[in-house]
Amino acid sequence: MTASARSGQELSQEEAFARIRLLRSPNIGPVSYRQLLRRFGNARAALEALPDLAARGGRAYRAAPVDAVECEVAQVRKANARYLFHDSPAYPAALAQLDSAPPILTWRGDLALAARPCVAMVGARNASAAAVKLARDFAQALRDAGVVVVSGLARGIDGAAHEGALPATIGVIASGIDIAYPPQHADLQERIAQQALLLAEQPPGTEPRGSHFPSRNRIIAGLAAGTLVVEAAPKSGSLITARLAGEAGREVMAIPGSPLDARAQGCNQLIREGAILVQSAEDVLELIAGFDGQPRSSFREGSGFAYDPGEELADEPADLATLLTTAPVGVDELIRQSGAEAGAVLMALLELEIAGRLARHAGGRVSLTA
Repeated sequence: MTASARSGQELSQEEAFARIRLLRSPNIGPVSYRQLLRRFGNARAALEALPDLAARGGRAYRAAPVDAVECEVAQVRKANARYLFHDSPAYPAALAQLDSAPPILTWRGDLALAARPCVAMVGARNASAAAVKLARDFAQALRDAGVVVVSGLARGIDGAAHEGALPATIGVIASGIDIAYPPQHADLQERIAQQALLLAEQPPGTEPRGSHFPSRNRIIAGLAAGTLVVEAAPKSGSLITARLAGEAGREVMAIPGSPLDARAQGCNQLIREGAILVQSAEDVLELIAGFDGQPRSSFREGSGFAYDPGEELADEPADLATLLTTAPVGVDELIRQSGAEAGAVLMALLELEIAGRLARHAGGRVSLTA
């Protein structure tokens, strides 16, 4: 379970265990996890502070049970997987740029693949035969050009992309590292784990739920310099991945299709909204080769951040009682309207979140829980 911090110091077994317990504790997400580590210096001290912080937020609190974390660690070992912590030198640099980057991942396979140039490929589960072949051909061409293909192991386009790119592919799953989903892809998932790279954010033993898929999609988008949508309906999860890629400042690409085919409408919609139209793997390679953090596509929705997400927390929280409702609002807007220092606002939000009274949303927005 050992891991190395970016400073080069070895992460102790005790601290690694405390970090897992911290992240598995109620109401702790990627943002609050990092804020707590910055505030208290280590996970053990952060765990000790949780009851007091929750009490200030108006609720009682109990951290994740030690025996539950011990069971999880044993399950990870049984699955021949390992933990990857957010400050490890091996943590994917592109993914680390996200404010919502997973603090801890479990993985099997070749972690070095995540350090290579990556392109995400996503699309319809009920894809047409032509689109499946196209995805496989694109993935193979990208692999032959030295690019790693990232996808989510779903049926249809995802599966074709993985198969075409093996062994230069990364599968990101919405379940625990030891759960194969969908069952039809159990063999493919195991091949990826043995020949390529398999990543999971959820604890082992976790069956995929609806809320896990958007979380998985942000990892897919975050690992890659760009996301290519091959075929997708207007309200598919693939479009969520594309929007997350746009919000992260990555290239958003789409293959156009017939307006008579509902499965092509999502791609055509993306292109109308500013995604780059691509017709060949060479188009993708050209975009990725020239990618310097400034995408050519105009498909993006700004996060609206006007503050530094790494701002130090203040000792005393700001009073946000009259400003927060169940309607999401940007953290920068709360700072502006409250007139308080950013650190005081962030402390107030942290206390409310740990108490289970605050929900965080995409684009740096927050709201009170219903």
